[in-house]
Amino acid sequence: MALTAPQQRSSADPFFDDIRPCTDAEVTGELYKICHDQELLQGIINFRYPRLAKMCPFIIKPLVRKYLIKRTQHIKTIADFQARVADFMEHIIATTTDGVTFEGFDKLEHGKGYLFISNHRDISLDPAFVDLALYKHGYDTVRIAIGDNLLKSPAATSLMRLNKSFIVQRSIESPRGKLLALTKLSQYIGLSIQEGHSVWIAQREGRAKDGDDRTEVSLLKMFHLYGRQLKVPFREYIASLNLVPVAISYEYDPGDLSKARELDERARNNGAYRKGKMEDLLSIAGGIKGYKGRIKLVAGTPLTDGFETPEELAALIDNFIWTHYQIYPTSLIAAGINAEVSEEDVAKFNARVNAYPPELQERVKAMYAKPYLNQQAACHAAVQC
Repeated sequence: MALTAPQQRSSADPFFDDIRPCTDAEVTGELYKICHDQELLQGIINFRYPRLAKMCPFIIKPLVRKYLIKRTQHIKTIADFQARVADFMEHIIATTTDGVTFEGFDKLEHGKGYLFISNHRDISLDPAFVDLALYKHGYDTVRIAIGDNLLKSPAATSLMRLNKSFIVQRSIESPRGKLLALTKLSQYIGLSIQEGHSVWIAQREGRAKDGDDRTEVSLLKMFHLYGRQLKVPFREYIASLNLVPVAISYEYDPGDLSKARELDERARNNGAYRKGKMEDLLSIAGGIKGYKGRIKLVAGTPLTDGFETPEELAALIDNFIWTHYQIYPTSLIAAGINAEVSEEDVAKFNARVNAYPPELQERVKAMYAKPYLNQQAACHAAVQC
């Protein structure tokens, strides 16, 4: 369904310059920033060459910079960059997983923009796997919604923009400023999809650290801010966005221990948690490098009816994610359903959990059990599954 905007504007309008991804014309400049970022260069040296970092950083830093320049010199467009990302994802799959499967993505239409909403477990890998699913099926990749909390350094900002990320401005504090930022975000998403660009956004702000995947109603209300400008009712406008729910399942969560630590600290401090300066970036690195077991992504069909309100739409998205989440042995074991899994799987999961601090083990188990419990509740309510 085509919608007519109250004024002529596109997602490429300068109005969106402060939140949009970079363009092909900006690729070389963003790569230059990355290759010459002193903090990034030092971080690579500290990680790859810890001894040399202490002995002669002034010698090795120019060599690392030269290496980065050589590796990126043939990248001239966003497509070039994302082809490298696809190769990297294949390496991640080969070295840190036991395989990835995709379902439902082959049913999408080419040249059409979709709004993909998934559950959120990993900061960078959730949209990366959605991108890989689309890439493998011959579709364009998505524009990725990321919070401005992830833009801790110029290099991080450049990398995100090169990977078609646009910014959700969460740090704005004034109510008026926040509303203006959300309205701009809603308009950017709506225009992108009308123009045939797909968008990915998580169903909630922040990862579901307790394993309880639930859609924030406020997110769905944000989508409609632009629809309200167009004077289009909620259901009709959401139908125009081609909203596709996506269930992402990880057999093992590389961040399970860090998530349990955060939950424990919040429980001991009346919900307060003090995030470390580089914690988000460390979480990204940990998610990429950590073992994930099997992974499955299931894409649904666009939600066009069965709802009239944001609350009803949230329920539909949640039900899809809960009922299409792949229940691996880790979830069954954590929920106490050992009869349906092998002794090898039980031993593997227990060895992982028992290596964690005793006070965090039950939190980790609850995290893995929750998708199974949600699925059982959803299936029981629908008298199916």
